Amino acid sequence: MVIDARTGEVLHARNADTRLHPASLTKMMTLYIAFEAIEHGEISLDSLVTISKKAASEPPSKLGLRPGQKIKLRYLIRGAAVKSANDAATAIGEAIEGSEAAFARRMNRTAKALGMSRTTFRNAHGLTEEGHLSTARDMTTLGRHLFYDYPEYYNLFSRQTTDAGIRTVSNTNRRFLSSYRGADGIKTGYTRAAGFNLVASAERGGERIIATVFGGRSSAARNAQVAELLDLGFQRAPSRVAVRKPAKPVYVAGADGPDAAGRTSRASMALTASPRPPRRPIPEPPETLLAAVAESVETALEAAHAELATGAMADAAPKANVPTISPRPRPEGLMVAAASTAVDPTPPSIPTMTTAPADTGQEVVTRLSSSGGRHWGINVGRYGSRYKAERVLLKTALQELGTLDLALRKVVQNRRGFEANFVGMTEEEAALACRRLQSHGTECITIGPRS
Repeated sequence: MVIDARTGEVLHARNADTRLHPASLTKMMTLYIAFEAIEHGEISLDSLVTISKKAASEPPSKLGLRPGQKIKLRYLIRGAAVKSANDAATAIGEAIEGSEAAFARRMNRTAKALGMSRTTFRNAHGLTEEGHLSTARDMTTLGRHLFYDYPEYYNLFSRQTTDAGIRTVSNTNRRFLSSYRGADGIKTGYTRAAGFNLVASAERGGERIIATVFGGRSSAARNAQVAELLDLGFQRAPSRVAVRKPAKPVYVAGADGPDAAGRTSRASMALTASPRPPRRPIPEPPETLLAAVAESVETALEAAHAELATGAMADAAPKANVPTISPRPRPEGLMVAAASTAVDPTPPSIPTMTTAPADTGQEVVTRLSSSGGRHWGINVGRYGSRYKAERVLLKTALQELGTLDLALRKVVQNRRGFEANFVGMTEEEAALACRRLQSHGTECITIGPRS
């Protein structure tokens, strides 16, 4: 199965709806539900999970967890995503739903909500079990949802190695990741009954392709077949196409069973420090100040229009700049109209406007208040087309949600190309964002306020 991930269009399919053993591709769903549970406050990355005897007794591949051991959820997620650890997957399911059976029921509800119509899960890890079946089409659908629904976690699948708490583990997909240009995930799977399975995703030049293979004869043969399918996808996919993200399923609170309410309540109490704190409120300016400023701007406009009508400004230089006041998505300060003298916004004094003498012309300046200091930005490169610059801005914004959350994306065209900028930041925010991007190998320079 091969699709264009941007639109979901099927580029190639053969036996895509045949129900087969998914093996550890199952862990894609386990991780999807873990990300969902974190997002909605059921559990946090730093929640300590107590390992059960059942989880510890799962056969390899495994981390080697011990019964009674306590380990943070983030390490279990890494172990399941990178090492494909069965003990970690079972522990994740038990931590979220109380038992693996309850977790399997949630997996099936989620699969149905995602449109995976021919998939049935029986466990969290994918080891062979009667009735535990899926299809190439359904697993491709799940892979696309992982990429678009939880982009902040997607980098897990491209890590060659990772710290899983008790030891550093290597990626089961590392050979394919290192050999195929643009590959960045997603998940391998193998059991004797299933053969060698792989859902792979790769991005080149703004195009993203997902390919799925079930039942490979060996890991090398599987990797070669997936590489051919991805090549086919890149050949058939259009260079430019509008991205149509899949619809995220409606969230349904997790645990079922008689003790569901109590378990959910305990999880909520343990997570009070996990969600991101709310933004600090921006105080509203006094109504008297707003009225005074509006009156001053209106007076200046009337004077400018009067002079234009009588031709008094025909020979004056420079010509008057007529202010425009445009709403911004995140106002950081009050729009203040001023002339040659500054406006003092400190109550109870009322701002005034001084008009320059008629023989020198009148200049009306509209500027942002200096409060907040959000006049800085960053540049993440120059590109040959607006489309490419916009794609880089979107990808960078997803990569650095924490530091670029309040920034605005802006493409500036000049004779050398299209500059990809983030604007509307403080100096500290711009410097921090650049440091973080540069640590990942992304080109970045700060942009100061213009004089």
